[in-house]
Amino acid sequence: MVRFLLLAVLAVLSSGFTPSARNSLTGKGILNSQLFKGAVKEQTSTQIDAMLEQTDLPQKLYFEKDKEIPKVLGGLQIGLRKLVVITGASSGLGLNAAATLAKTGRYFIVMAVRDIEKAKNVAKKMKMPDGSYIAMKLELGSLQSVRDFVANLKAFKSARPLNHLICNAAVYKPTDPEPAWSDDGFEMTMGVNHFGHFLLVNLLLEDMSKAKNARVCIVGSITGNTNTVGGGLVYPQANLGKLEGFEQGAKKPVEMANGKSFFGAKAYKDSKVCNMMTVSELHKRYHEKTGIVFSSMYPGCIAETNLFREKRPWFRKVSTLRN
Repeated sequence: MVRFLLLAVLAVLSSGFTPSARNSLTGKGILNSQLFKGAVKEQTSTQIDAMLEQTDLPQKLYFEKDKEIPKVLGGLQIGLRKLVVITGASSGLGLNAAATLAKTGRYFIVMAVRDIEKAKNVAKKMKMPDGSYIAMKLELGSLQSVRDFVANLKAFKSARPLNHLICNAAVYKPTDPEPAWSDDGFEMTMGVNHFGHFLLVNLLLEDMSKAKNARVCIVGSITGNTNTVGGGLVYPQANLGKLEGFEQGAKKPVEMANGKSFFGAKAYKDSKVCNMMTVSELHKRYHEKTGIVFSSMYPGCIAETNLFREKRPWFRKVSTLRN
């Protein structure tokens, strides 16, 4: 299985980890159409409308206008507290983890989120102490956004290293019949849950190696482990195959890690397998060298969170029952 992970890493390094040179508009023939060759004036509005209707334009997640102006002088805010980054910190497990750590007074939290205003609002509702956190833009469905986030984080914290990284954000699309795609062309579930976090960890490793007792935690799931009830008895089972999809570049039209057709529930389980394999491999390769502790954890089925918003109502209700 580790050998398979290395193939996945190579696939991303050879494609997703370098700035994309292709235009973001990759619809059916659109790059070669007259619409983008300076001949717009030669087309009537009716013709242009017809061309656009026949073209599949991607729903881009992250634009240049979304890029944040770097926040600086963060060292004054952080003080002597340990610095923690939590992805997906505006709801569910991520929000509760952020609030709990912030209220101890020992940690300064960077809430890495898609919606900064939402993060600020929920932080206040959770009564996170003023001056204990900051919200920063991170869209894991865009590798450029991941790079921009890391650049902004480094500008904010200056020379002090990052102490802890909690990779919590996730996408779960069990009812979707067709795949959605990340800005880089990955199937969205794998792109956000695995590739986005993989790049984030990769870009922060050197910095975190300078911190004492640094930790990287990637939230896993028993659904990715076929030795468990949730992963072994609940259909479909996670199965990366021989990573045929990754060997093909893992980009559209490749829909699944094993190269087969999209299956929303399985895509999530596959991504969690990749998360847990990543943790294992990172610890094996870098723990002794850097001192960073790499771990994965499963918090249980917290079905009332937004992660499960597409599950059937009865499942959410039954799963939240307490003995």
